[in-house]
Amino acid sequence: METKNLIDLVLNALEGLKGLDIEVLDVSDMTTITDAMVIVSGTSNRHVRSLADHVVMKAKQSGHQPLGVEGEQQGDWILVDLNDVLVHVMQPKARDFYNLEKLWKISGAARRAAQSGS
Repeated sequence: METKNLIDLVLNALEGLKGLDIEVLDVSDMTTITDAMVIVSGTSNRHVRSLADHVVMKAKQSGHQPLGVEGEQQGDWILVDLNDVLVHVMQPKARDFYNLEKLWKISGAARRAAQSGS
């Protein structure tokens, strides 16, 4: 499945269950691990689990088997690995603490500066 279509599938699944503060990061020029990361907040452990389960279900229905799911037991941060897209479903406290958006934006800025010789 094309990355853009997979992102759209993920966004639709998350929006359908009222995921909060959804952000898509294009990390294709920063890592070979994945092309994009989707970060979303859930309001509780149950909401985080439901969001992650819904993404997995929708991916499977479209014929895209997830490579793995981690963090289901705790429910404060669940990672769904769809190969070309990593989905981070987090409670706001964990999201604020790890601040993945800032980490990847800083990483991208540092890489671009190094490539330009600055």
